[in-house]
Amino acid sequence: MEDSLKIWTEKYRPNKFSEVYGHKKIVKKVKAFVEKGNMPHLLLAGPAGIGKTTLSLVIAKELFGDNWRSNFLETNASDERGIDVIRNKIKDFARTKAVDTNLPKIIYLDECDSLTKEAQQALRRTMETYSGTARFVLSCNYSSKIIDPIQSRCAVFRFKPLLKEDIAELVDSIASAENLKVTDDAREALFDVSGGDVRRVVNTMQSCSVVGDTIDKEAVYEVNNFVKPKDLDIVLLMAIDGKFVEAREKLLKIMLNNGLSGMDIIKQIQSEILRLDLESEVKLKMIEKCGETEFRLVEGSDEFIQLEAMLASFGLFKK
Repeated sequence: MEDSLKIWTEKYRPNKFSEVYGHKKIVKKVKAFVEKGNMPHLLLAGPAGIGKTTLSLVIAKELFGDNWRSNFLETNASDERGIDVIRNKIKDFARTKAVDTNLPKIIYLDECDSLTKEAQQALRRTMETYSGTARFVLSCNYSSKIIDPIQSRCAVFRFKPLLKEDIAELVDSIASAENLKVTDDAREALFDVSGGDVRRVVNTMQSCSVVGDTIDKEAVYEVNNFVKPKDLDIVLLMAIDGKFVEAREKLLKIMLNNGLSGMDIIKQIQSEILRLDLESEVKLKMIEKCGETEFRLVEGSDEFIQLEAMLASFGLFKK
């Protein structure tokens, strides 16, 4: 496939430990396991898009070289939640030895916190039975949903969203490779919209590159249907000043123009409150109200009524 047709998340996916962005302590420990050829089962926990799958692929490529595809199985537990995937697909792969090497195969199970408890118990037994021929790399968003017997059999690594400097390094690397100019405001915007999610940064840059060779913050916000911070600031300050009707109308216009749901907008509102030049006590009350509103939205309440009630309450917090 020509480079111009490749999805950038695959085009710029690291193939070596030295190419992985962020997570330096985790990468150092995992690299040591691989270099010694003595790797335990691994449990990688953390939010989506921060490099768990990439690290598992790097492990396989570093261990097996050109034969990595023959000795690596990737399966997604959210698609195949039942016990049958453990009994059949994974067992069939684990019971045979690796191709052209004495090292154990690698089985990568993504989103394993979606597995039922029964499937996790079956997985535990499989990990014990085939420890001579396979190592499991388990990935999850919430390690608390993984049963203790599995956690105790793994080296657990907890991932966090990438730091701003790591995102900046990634942006500069891709910009250089693609001959793009990224403004300073766009770098800030990329970090804001991604929240440290590498995959979202790369996808955003590819989408922006179609429009032109220069990426600015306006393009970043538009691609992600992300509300400009200054627009939300206006809404919040109107609400605090008691201008409920004006704040309500502007918020509704923002949501309709950007195609945002109540859950989308509440997350951005929470972030913007922290940036406002307000007394700490007022911010605390506003954040608390955001939390209440988010809970009610999750429970299925009408989003417009809940957001209106939140804006109305902000007017009571003015000193």
